[in-house]
Amino acid sequence: MTLAVLVSLASHASALAQKPTTPQTEPKQSASKPADSKPAPKKPYTLTVKTEPIVNISLKADKAKMSVVAQDLAKKLKVPVFLGPERTNELVTIEFSELTLEPALQLMSPTVYVDYEIDTGSMEPPKPLGIYFYDANQGEPPLTAAVNGTTQSFLIEGDTEDGVEPDTDAEKKAAEEQPLRITYLNNAWTIKAKKQSLALVLLKMGEELGIPVEIQDQNTTFIDAEISKLQIEDVVRQLSPHIRLFLRADLTRAEKRALRLVLLEPKIAQENP
Repeated sequence: MTLAVLVSLASHASALAQKPTTPQTEPKQSASKPADSKPAPKKPYTLTVKTEPIVNISLKADKAKMSVVAQDLAKKLKVPVFLGPERTNELVTIEFSELTLEPALQLMSPTVYVDYEIDTGSMEPPKPLGIYFYDANQGEPPLTAAVNGTTQSFLIEGDTEDGVEPDTDAEKKAAEEQPLRITYLNNAWTIKAKKQSLALVLLKMGEELGIPVEIQDQNTTFIDAEISKLQIEDVVRQLSPHIRLFLRADLTRAEKRALRLVLLEPKIAQENP
């Protein structure tokens, strides 16, 4: 009995030893089909803004929402853009290439305003502070929409005959000899100043225009000036390199109006180019 068991075990072991081993193969990975992915919807517009050496804009739009285009323009220019109520949901189809700022804006809206800051100590072009794409009959934006000031200086004088034209030859001669004469006619300035305070000249200009003037420079600066029939942006550049002029351009009517004048301290003007 014992021998039979041993023979049986030996026979079983021999059978196992002779059985070929089957090599293990890694399970095949079924080729996974990429999930059906729909192409991203085509953007209805392409906007390109370059700021060097000067601002130029390219836009190709096909039924693009004006509010989206305006938001993208504000982001690229780093300038706030304001829309009129009717323009918000308007769809625009337009195409132009490499236009400077104002011609590009005029193509994008029937009514356009731009607020600027002019630094008289810099040769840089006016810096846009706010762009307004307004409805045709909406009217002008508030004067302080993009231009704000914290203080305002006032001109306090005694009796004056400013604005009264001299009649006689003697009065005309006396007027010519006055140390300060300022005339504003047809949007052009004529200024004659002999050793006059720069702050006084700016305050009188602000009084003529009905705009706020801020005098930050507490040191009295005296100037001599003889300016004839110049626009205000050219006048302030001749008066001092420490002036900031804020103005609004109405691109639809091709008009400009001053909003605010600021006379900075020389140190501040240098630190804030």
